[in-house]
Amino acid sequence: MAGRRIAVVGTTGSGKTTTAAEIARRLGLPHIEIDALNWGPNWTPARPEDLYRRVAERTQGTSWVIDGNYGAVREIVWGRADTLVWLDLPFLVVLGRLLKRTLQRILTREQLWGTNRETWRGQFLSRDSLFVWVVKTHWRRRRQYAGLLSHPEYAHLRVVRLRSPRAVRKWLDMLGP
Repeated sequence: MAGRRIAVVGTTGSGKTTTAAEIARRLGLPHIEIDALNWGPNWTPARPEDLYRRVAERTQGTSWVIDGNYGAVREIVWGRADTLVWLDLPFLVVLGRLLKRTLQRILTREQLWGTNRETWRGQFLSRDSLFVWVVKTHWRRRRQYAGLLSHPEYAHLRVVRLRSPRAVRKWLDMLGP
């Protein structure tokens, strides 16, 4: 099942935030979005020490659901978590979700963390595009997580590895309405 301190990880576009928010809702736990703790106005990232402090403060409690892949805070997040939900979805599923999400955010001018908005230029004409990022990191992250989860410092984690959207829905349904 699930614990009371849950970390949700996966490649960009895998549905980390959506899944974490749904877990938090179903279990009545606070939801922490690392992106919201990291990004300031004009896509300015927090200083590493500030991000670490913010995450450390937010994960002091006895129950929470956090989402994000930030290596700079992995030690504290995974160290304090009791459950790790790994969204290990197929590349084409992730790419399709990322495209749908990006287009929706651009067309609706959805405001993100720190008053930021995604743009056509930023997502389709930039080296910083999330599409470039997902191509570069999807398979690498899969290998990385498999290796990290074999480390003794993470042996305490209950790992839930979900490999399809159907598996995600089925697991969420096990948590209750």
